[in-house]
Amino acid sequence: GKNVVHLPTVKCHIYTTTTGAMKNAFGGLLTTNRHYCHPTIHETLVDLLAIQKEIHPGIFTVTDGTTAGNGPGPRTMIPVQKDVLLASGDCVAIDAVSSHLMGFDPMSLPYIRLAHERGLGVGRIDEIEIVEEGVDVRNADWGFTVGDNAASKVGDMLWFGPLKALNKLAFQTPLVYAFIFGSFIYHDYVWFPFGGGQKVLDEWLETSPWGELFETYGAGQFVPWSRRLAASST
Repeated sequence: GKNVVHLPTVKCHIYTTTTGAMKNAFGGLLTTNRHYCHPTIHETLVDLLAIQKEIHPGIFTVTDGTTAGNGPGPRTMIPVQKDVLLASGDCVAIDAVSSHLMGFDPMSLPYIRLAHERGLGVGRIDEIEIVEEGVDVRNADWGFTVGDNAASKVGDMLWFGPLKALNKLAFQTPLVYAFIFGSFIYHDYVWFPFGGGQKVLDEWLETSPWGELFETYGAGQFVPWSRRLAASST
């Protein structure tokens, strides 16, 4: 196999509380049938990390926390400027540190605890060697919370709640495409324009230096600040 570099962001997730390096493999190694695994999402993430360690000679992660995601992620979050970058060759440790920064106890999150217990990485903050610059990681607590949205409430009912008996019918038959389409409509045509998504994005673009930087990329082309300033003065 080849080396792999994960590039996740620091954010909350409605099904795993936090998401990062380990969750990155969920969409990378699992494709069209990954929705089968949501009822056992934590165990699945641990198994995927074990698989990665078998097929990749090296695994490295850079987690972007310049703008972190608070609230019901991964799609209906509130961006919070935190100006943090994390890097590690230990997927468990970097997810533990990311979770700790957000205010969660890493060992209370099943996917981190199970991976730690299986020896796939270090999940206990007091056992992780942290080399920091400008951030007091061990004493940080951003106070993030996950919360719910329409998608999480439907998922909870079908995966863990009163409609659990319908799980296979809903997610392991062609009926799943109705839920995928419903999620698309909700997130893109309900939440984004009417639920505050557009406003949140506009505020981030206008008030955050990272939003300003994002706008300079255009169609994938970075515009240096010197050229941007020169253009604005003409």
